Amino acid sequence: MIQQIGVIGAGQMGSGIAHVCALAGLDVTLLDIEQTVLDKAVESISSNLDRQVARGRISETEVSAAIERITTTTDYAAFGSSDAVVEAATENEDIKRQIFKTLVPHLHDQALIASNTSSISITRLAATTDRPERFIGLHFMNPVPVMKLVEIIRGIATDQPTFESFNDLAGRLRKTVAVAEDFPAFIVNRILLPMINEAVYTLYEGVGSVQSIDTAMKLGANHPMGPLELADFIGLDTCLAVMHVLYDGLADSKYRPCPLLVKYVEAGWVGRKSGRGFYDYSGDVPVPTR
Repeated sequence: MIQQIGVIGAGQMGSGIAHVCALAGLDVTLLDIEQTVLDKAVESISSNLDRQVARGRISETEVSAAIERITTTTDYAAFGSSDAVVEAATENEDIKRQIFKTLVPHLHDQALIASNTSSISITRLAATTDRPERFIGLHFMNPVPVMKLVEIIRGIATDQPTFESFNDLAGRLRKTVAVAEDFPAFIVNRILLPMINEAVYTLYEGVGSVQSIDTAMKLGANHPMGPLELADFIGLDTCLAVMHVLYDGLADSKYRPCPLLVKYVEAGWVGRKSGRGFYDYSGDVPVPTR
């Protein structure tokens, strides 16, 4: 059973994974390249735990116990005693491959590895390690403490004990599992990102404004968030990366990224995290940029 878990990447996804693991009683080692990023992640986790207390979902005692279970580090050697390590770095295959090459020499022989990739081939990532049979895709949804789903994706070499270990972990984290085959973007993003891309095309072609498109989908399809607002929340750079994976992996023109999406990313307008995307977040109320 997984009890000591490592998390690589202290951004929104990595800190969320650390949050739910620590709250479930696991000992967490959270790694990033900069201590300032790690300090910010712990502050964010603490704030999100306090929010759960305010909503009556957990107790103050659980908060202090969870925070005490999280150790931060910038040194991969800290994963030496980890039962499993979850990679939650940016959605870039070259970066992920380099992380796994750095990680593997520090692991004990039986340690498991998971990637939180939202689209990249698990089989291909696993092949960069010395243990493809103990490698799996564990795709959490954002924000991790709130969203109930986790996709579990086996690579071609993933063995049954590895699958069972992570399936058990998902249950302990109170997540519902959807098992997906190892095809580009798996289930959620295979369906979601082409919808977002089509919304960008709808904007690009002048069919509707940002506000009209989001209002239409919220009220006409009962979506809790419009597709352009959701794209900003996910990050336009991540949306574009997933569309590239779909387009390159399936060779179908319906997955061609919208030129307007490419332009926004090139401008650095990648959504909430940069302060501007399809909306400008510099004021009290987000304002459409188009």
